[in-house]
Amino acid sequence: MPNHPVLMHTALDATDCRGLAEFYRQLLGLHYRPGDEPPESGPDEADWLVLMDDDDHRVLAFNQVSELARPTWPTDEVPKQMHHDYLVADVDELRRQRRYAEELGATLLFDRTDEEDEPLYVLADPAGHPFCLLVQ
Repeated sequence: MPNHPVLMHTALDATDCRGLAEFYRQLLGLHYRPGDEPPESGPDEADWLVLMDDDDHRVLAFNQVSELARPTWPTDEVPKQMHHDYLVADVDELRRQRRYAEELGATLLFDRTDEEDEPLYVLADPAGHPFCLLVQ
């Protein structure tokens, strides 16, 4: 791993996680991460989906939310809703990158470093936009 976080994918909130994922899958010619494909039968209860490019690099992820105000761009009455996830090599690097981000002006919003499968921090940049630092 490099000495800096690497952009893993851009995550978008959606009230219809599958519907938005399908839009971008078709628009950009992407494919689902194995296991994220639509179910062959029964209800689709996906609340987190990842789309990948032809080289199997993550490009976009979709997070199910119950409500989402539609952005009013170009006005800032309701700003755009998205964040970036940045992958780091291990928990020690995760802690180091958190400290560095905070030195640069980030604020810690959520600490999930006790989760063994995917420890992460959610931070806000100086303007308040959230982003994640995580180990996978």
